[in-house]
Amino acid sequence: MTSPPRTLLVGSGKIAARLAPQLLEHGEVFALRRSDGAPPSGTTGIRADLSVPLRARLPDVDRMLVTLPPGDTATAYRTALMHLADALPVLPARTVFVSSTGVFDGQGSSRPLTEQDRPTPTTERSRGLLDGERAAVEIFDAVIVRPAGIYGPGREFLLRKVREGAAVEHARRTNRIHETDLVRTLELLLRMTQPPRLVHAVDESPAPLGEVVTFIAHELGLDVPPDVASADPGGFVYDGALLRSVLGSLDYPTYREGYAEMVADSSA
Repeated sequence: MTSPPRTLLVGSGKIAARLAPQLLEHGEVFALRRSDGAPPSGTTGIRADLSVPLRARLPDVDRMLVTLPPGDTATAYRTALMHLADALPVLPARTVFVSSTGVFDGQGSSRPLTEQDRPTPTTERSRGLLDGERAAVEIFDAVIVRPAGIYGPGREFLLRKVREGAAVEHARRTNRIHETDLVRTLELLLRMTQPPRLVHAVDESPAPLGEVVTFIAHELGLDVPPDVASADPGGFVYDGALLRSVLGSLDYPTYREGYAEMVADSSA
């Protein structure tokens, strides 16, 4: 009989907290975090700072999800992942590393970017993200996930902007993924036999920012925020075809379903 899987969540933020209950239905879950905060309910908490070598060995696990925030330097991810590998008895059979579409930066592109496009980072943050991806692959043979702007309950940045009437760049190209669909994606990639090596986690509806805030304003019954005009709107468009081929239909295929629900919930 096969033993239930043991999963290590490296980084215990909102994504890990939402994923943990699903993983606990089928096995044991450990949650590593730097702070003293309580780990997700039902998990075994491990307090550790990956910026320095760990003093204690980590448990032997089958799967690992890494959702660490960017560090202060371009090599912070690599350092953390090396310390993580040194503290594990054996490397997990499956590691999923959550990066960001922020590996792409610069002037932007209206041509949809796929997983075949190679980033050419120009900022320290984007260079750090890309180096983290490479380190995750080199050390753990990891599957890489690049979410666009994550939104959902508790992630209400745009709702606040609209309520404040803050000016935004209407023409800027934007992409997003609802937290629910991102959690579904990560859970699937942790257990798939042959997952894709790299996935852009984006919904079906990249849109100019002005279109999105106009929709939110109408839902809230407020004025549309003013435009910050720009000769070069910037931003990127990402192709989410690979994600949909793996995950199937999204629970929130466009920003409309997600933000309409968030507005209704906030009104209630």
